[in-house]
Amino acid sequence: MLILTIRTDHPEAEVGLFEDQKQLAYSTWHAHRELSVSLHKKIIDLLQKQDKELVDVQGIIGFAGPGSFTGLRIGLSVANALAYGLDIPIVASNVDTWVKEGINRLQSGDNVRIAVPEYGALPHITVQRK
Repeated sequence: MLILTIRTDHPEAEVGLFEDQKQLAYSTWHAHRELSVSLHKKIIDLLQKQDKELVDVQGIIGFAGPGSFTGLRIGLSVANALAYGLDIPIVASNVDTWVKEGINRLQSGDNVRIAVPEYGALPHITVQRK
């Protein structure tokens, strides 16, 4: 099972590619305010370096948080869109061993359909001006 992992809870974003429990490739970069621009490119680059395409991915694991409101929102939105578009299972986890747990869940048939972020606190959103 080819699995894509996405973690975007802090300025250093991460994407990984696993064949079952074996890590094939992993990329970490300082995305900060460029996450929405760089995430898709990093995923495609990671796949191409392994001679794979998006259609080869059979499951997605997203890191659910806690973390940056915007970072988690972008990362899990991309993960959810890919899972929906490719019609593949998705799971999310918020533990230190999130990749291992996610792989085990996917291999046992788990599919949350929509990965939901866990921010750890209410977002700091300003009140709309009149």
